[in-house]
Amino acid sequence: GYAYHFDATLLAKFLRNLSEQWGVRRTEGRIVDVRLDGESGFIDSVQLESGASVDGDLFIDCSGFRSLLLGEALGVDYVDWSHWLPADSAIAVQCEGVDPLTPYTRSTAHSAGWQWRIPLQNRIGNGHVFSSPYMNDDAALDILMSNLDGKPTTEPRTIRFTTGHREKFWHKNCVGLGLAIGFMEPLESTSIHLVQSGIGRLIDLFPTRDFNPADIDEYNLKTEFEFESIRDFLILHYHATERDDSDFWNYCRTMSIPDSLQHKYDVWNSQGRFFRFDEELFTTPSWVQVFLGQRVVPKDCHGIAKLLTADDTRDYLKRVNGILKQAVSQLPTHREYINQTCAFKEMG
Repeated sequence: GYAYHFDATLLAKFLRNLSEQWGVRRTEGRIVDVRLDGESGFIDSVQLESGASVDGDLFIDCSGFRSLLLGEALGVDYVDWSHWLPADSAIAVQCEGVDPLTPYTRSTAHSAGWQWRIPLQNRIGNGHVFSSPYMNDDAALDILMSNLDGKPTTEPRTIRFTTGHREKFWHKNCVGLGLAIGFMEPLESTSIHLVQSGIGRLIDLFPTRDFNPADIDEYNLKTEFEFESIRDFLILHYHATERDDSDFWNYCRTMSIPDSLQHKYDVWNSQGRFFRFDEELFTTPSWVQVFLGQRVVPKDCHGIAKLLTADDTRDYLKRVNGILKQAVSQLPTHREYINQTCAFKEMG
């Protein structure tokens, strides 16, 4: 398995340029009013500060945390998950890149949250996610700035959030995407995925002007499942901790968890089994790595595994390790491969 480290700003710029080349018309402006149909409650148009009006049949709300269309205009409430995921703040800063260029994100736990380190070719993205009831901004900033690999290249930026989602992701003739429908803290970097999967789901269930309620319900059902399955995986990172050195980690270790996550715990604790349900984002190896990595060890093993002797198991692992070492020894470093295939270039 693998994933990409994207510069989100450059990715957005690339997609905007591509869309406009394919005929998408972009109208810049600040929305000051949303006009609803008096009978259906559907959005008729949005009024811009310039006086221009933009009407349409289908509206996609990408207005960020404010949720201007779905939340404010259509009144869709927010489901708050902060009792399970209590981090509510982040401070982000960029710094100079360093060698060796690492091919992975590093997440480091701190006393009231964790710090991300995401290397790109030309810089490193850093941030400290923390819970404000357990740590103030000054302490969080000091931890972040004292744990950078290179010289800061931007001013630190503070972000406030509440983990959760809108009760509906599609309501009437409005579909929300991105922060307009919810926020999952970036412990597993799911934001771009959630946008992409929302777009794919909308294409699958693209409406006629009749806006069939069954299609909208299906969209909301599948999106809610995706959010909840990601939520459970994030909660596992916190709840499975053995840390008892701060009030934050004591809370996370002892808090109640959703029934859906408790079921996964129970099946795992029995004989080390995990079953991926439906179209869950995270695969079996991901869950197993977090369970075992946090020393959640099952009480027993699969019955068939007991047919193997300890020597059989050691021999198998030795052979796997040998194959991996042989493969890695023939590969270039991450920096060498990047330079050969996709070296960074400034976009115009």
